[in-house]
Amino acid sequence: MSLENIDSIIFDLDGTLWDTIDISMKSLEYIKNKYSDITKNITKEQVKSSMGKTFDEIVRLYYNYLPKEKAIDYAKEAFDKNVENLLKFGGTLYSNTKNTIMELNKKYKLYIVSNCIDGYIEAFFRTSNLYDYFKDYESNGKTGLTKGDNIKLVIERNKLKNSIYVGDTIKDKEAADIAGVPFIYASYGFGNVNEYDYKIDDIGELLSILNLLVK
Repeated sequence: MSLENIDSIIFDLDGTLWDTIDISMKSLEYIKNKYSDITKNITKEQVKSSMGKTFDEIVRLYYNYLPKEKAIDYAKEAFDKNVENLLKFGGTLYSNTKNTIMELNKKYKLYIVSNCIDGYIEAFFRTSNLYDYFKDYESNGKTGLTKGDNIKLVIERNKLKNSIYVGDTIKDKEAADIAGVPFIYASYGFGNVNEYDYKIDDIGELLSILNLLVK
């Protein structure tokens, strides 16, 4: 796939633009302490492996030993607590995220597509002060669609011609393939991806890659 004539960049969120592992751990611990039938600790590795997964997949990952309805209720409450905490404290932006987004915005239309719950991307916008740099966004929590279908939805809704998707997990790669767009692997995130069109070890490297490849 070629990066020539790129007009837009669609980003994953967790592991690509920011890191919310520590706040996620606090939110999950809060729910565990609230309900006695949550008997298993959720590890940081489990939280990392949940990044990019849908809500249903995360429910199974965290609470598969509980009755399904309870597992769903606890996961929803944990997610709501996480958004509440993120709105208060924000996640941790990767060191070059803000400057890179501001620079890319001068030449490209920017978007976000994530498998997160509804309200999560909004928390990112509110705490990062980057809302004005993105034209549109979509999430699994809002539409119920897969990430690949949400990428296609954003492309169609905004009449984009040549987009790329930037993400950090194999699910991001699969979503880009479904949407038929080139994939740039953010190796500094949470996943391990062996096949990609281009790789970056820092989000700031997007600037040099696009300057070299896009005429």
